[in-house]
Order: sequence, then C-alpha cells, then structure tokens
Amino acid sequence: MKVLVVYDSVSPSKVTMRVAQTIAEEMKAKGADADCLYCKDFDRERVKEYGCLIVGAPTMAFRPSKDITGFLDEIRTEDVKGKKAAAFDTQIKSALSGNAAKGIEKRLSGLGATIFKPHLVAYVEGRGKNIWELREGELEKVKKWAQGAAEAVLSG
Repeated sequence: MKVLVVYDSVSPSKVTMRVAQTIAEEMKAKGADADCLYCKDFDRERVKEYGCLIVGAPTMAFRPSKDITGFLDEIRTEDVKGKKAAAFDTQIKSALSGNAAKGIEKRLSGLGATIFKPHLVAYVEGRGKNIWELREGELEKVKKWAQGAAEAVLSG
C-alpha cells in the first residue's frame, strides 16, 4: 500500500519535519511504500494515489498549523473516503499546549477516512530562541509508533 506522510514544520529547527521523515523511514524499513512531503510541496490532486494518509503538524495556539489546515481544507472527500489515516503532532508538554493531532484526526475522519492508529504526540522542548528539539526518548517513541503503523497498514 502506498503511504503518504504529509507535514508542516514551522520552526527553524524543523522538528516536525524530522518526525515525519522518521515515520516514513520506519515504514519503509518495514516494507511499506512511503513518501514524505511538506504540505506546500504536495499537489492535493495526488492524494487519491495513496491508500494511507498520515498527517502531522506542530501544535500552534491549541490547533494544527495554518498550512496543514489549508492542506486538509483542499482535500476532497472522494479522494480520502475509506482510506486509512492517522495523525501526529509536535508540542510542548503542558496542559495548556492543546493538541493538533486530535484536530487533524477529526478532520480526516470527517472526510471519511478510517483512523487506523491512535495519534502520536511527540514532545519538544526549547533550547534557546526559536530552537526546539525533541525531548529525550521521543525519537524512540516516534520510531515505535511508526513501526506499529507500518504493521497495521501492511496487515490489511
């Protein structure tokens, strides 16, 4: 099955991009045909070519970033309905941070996609002005989530 991992990444550190790339790499290692693309570099008409869509963004003001929301706004229901889908986000670990992945999941489900795996939250922490990094242990969590996602996609 062809898998599309599409993301937005807004900080100069490109943490969300790193998470998306790790998901795609782990899925490929398990045998999935996975592409990883920045949301602004992807032609939304091509969504129909994929059997699985994994969408991620940083949490910004309690929501997904504007560019990933725009990406989701342009997807047609007929191109997503019945396909497998999952979501991920990057966020600070705080009760006040919100959760972009929940919003992405809701949008994908509303388009008729089947959420095949609970969303992934990858926690980040600041390391200076506009410098964000994954918290210790988060990259391993991302890899494990992606491996499970690949197994779920490939098993049916």
